Order: sequence, then structure tokens, then C-alpha cells
Amino acid sequence: MTSKILLVTGDAAESLEVFYPYQRLREEGYQVDIAAPTRKRLQFVVHDFVEGFDTYTEKPGYTWPADLAFAEVDPADYVALVIPGGRAPEYLRNDPDVRRIAQHFFAGDKPVAQICHGPLITAAAGVLDGRRSSAYPALAPDIRAAGAEFVDGAAVVDGVVVSARAWPDHPAWLRAFVEVLRKHAPVT
Repeated sequence: MTSKILLVTGDAAESLEVFYPYQRLREEGYQVDIAAPTRKRLQFVVHDFVEGFDTYTEKPGYTWPADLAFAEVDPADYVALVIPGGRAPEYLRNDPDVRRIAQHFFAGDKPVAQICHGPLITAAAGVLDGRRSSAYPALAPDIRAAGAEFVDGAAVVDGVVVSARAWPDHPAWLRAFVEVLRKHAPVT
């Protein structure tokens, strides 16, 4: 039986932050299941950094089907969790099932990778208190309000939790997360 990783996301997730870990972790030999509020075709977005803009811009991205709904997820079936960013975490954090899922992984000390706005979910789940976490820099106040230390870094490792700022951090973020997986949840 292949080790499974759960990726939680929804509409308006950042395309690169979904597909890069999805493909990279499959390359490592994991089965990656995408969970969303419902089973449907999701509309992702592309966030880019344009000179002269105070923040990122957003354009339509790829579409992709969700494998299962959050309510269907038994987190015990998964060895690790990935939480991409984009705007999706802003509304996903309000879903009791996505908070239940995040709480399971933190309570079980299972590997978690979060990037960009993804830590909004773990903050809402109440599992960041006392931790160190990166995120999109504009979220520093949110990370601190959740009781965590905000670290402006490309691959912040706190035990089995690996966080990053945004898609430009992918190489360092996934390199660190794969190291955590190989140690704590190797492919079986």
C-alpha cells in the first residue's frame, strides 16, 4: 500500500502552490489526494509579483478536480498534510472539517507543509501556538496573533512542520519537507 499525503485546497488557491507539491510528492512515490469543500472541479489562480504594485496580482489559473470533500476525509489514512496558499485559505479556515483535519496532523505530530496563506488554516485550527512559522509576509500579524513566532524564511522547519512565504520558495520548501518525510513518513 502506497503512503498517502493529503493536500487541502479550494477555489482561488495559487496554481503553483498546488501543483508543485502535488507533482513533486508523487515523484517521491506518495499518493497525493486533493480535498476541497466539495468534490468538484476547482478553479485555481496565478499570483504574480509586478514591479510597482504594492501587493501581488491575480489572474485565472488552471482547473483541477478535487478527489474528495473535507467531510469525507479520515486524516488517519494519511501520513502528511500539505496546505497551499492563495486566497483559498481565507475561507477554508472557517470550515470545521478542514480545522479537524489540521488538528489531527498536529496532534499526531505528523508532517505538515504550509505555504503563503496556508497558515491561516492552522492558525484558525489553534495549532500554531508556541511554534515558528513562515507565511506570506503580510500575514506576520496573523501568525503572531495565533501565538507563533513569524519567521521570514524560505523553509522554516519546526519539528515536522515546514513553512514558506510563497511559490518563489518552492525549491527550499519542498527540499526541507521531503527530508522531513523521509525521516518521519517514508514511502511504504
